Amino acid sequence: MKGVLQWSMVATIGLVIAELIGGILGRSIALISDAVHNLTDVPTLVVSWAALRLAERPPTAEKTYGYHRAGILAAFTNAILLLLVALYLLYESYVRLRAPVAVHTGVMLGLAVIGLVINGGITLALVRGRRDLNLRSVLIHNFGDALSNVAILAGALAIRWTGANWVDPVLGLGIGVLVLWSSFGILRESSHILLEGTPRGVSVEAIARAILSIDGVREVHDIHVWTLGTELHALSCHVRIPDMHMEDSERILSRIEALLAEQFQITHTTVQFERAGLPREATLYIPDGGRTRPE
Repeated sequence: MKGVLQWSMVATIGLVIAELIGGILGRSIALISDAVHNLTDVPTLVVSWAALRLAERPPTAEKTYGYHRAGILAAFTNAILLLLVALYLLYESYVRLRAPVAVHTGVMLGLAVIGLVINGGITLALVRGRRDLNLRSVLIHNFGDALSNVAILAGALAIRWTGANWVDPVLGLGIGVLVLWSSFGILRESSHILLEGTPRGVSVEAIARAILSIDGVREVHDIHVWTLGTELHALSCHVRIPDMHMEDSERILSRIEALLAEQFQITHTTVQFERAGLPREATLYIPDGGRTRPE
């Protein structure tokens, strides 16, 4: 995907220059807004490309987990940038809506078609990498750009047929709202990961019940699940087991690791065994204040 991001950067820079010139000459706030929107794609693509390169680097003595979080940090940075751009577009469109000016629809039509081809092509090229949060932020961004181009195309035709110049700033407002909406979801998800939140769709209680179903496990507690990077989850927990030989405890550990990988796609685990003492009723960790209850 690094090659896709590289040629996407070149195509986006060319589109930004064309839309800025066309927006100024054609007096279209929608084109200028879209140019500014596309301009934010450049650092977005650069950061995302750099994040992919960093994620491939092996762990070091200082970065013991490696650089898997680079893509998440890139998505977080891109989302903040998008929020700022959205606010700018909304303000500029509001100012133009109060005082509409005549626009050159021919310029709008031509650049809208060019933009649709470029942004649509980038979006399609990134579809197969949509499971990566970093690449998904770029995909959503460019998909929003493509929709903006469709709106500008339709708006230019409407202005040409009706002479309603207020359509142009309304399109600018619509693009601003679209950018705001698309960035909020990425910001929320990347923030959740950076704050070590439990991965979406993963139930701590379900994990505890699954571990407790393994023969020899008496209790599960202090479970923590977090995301190291896209599609890479980690877990740590304490497990109480009866007194037994080391080879027997190693078999329990292997079963726990296999279960977590198969059922929950958790491949990085740290399990601390504790002595269960006298046989007693197995207990289950419930994530509401750290209490346990009989199973």
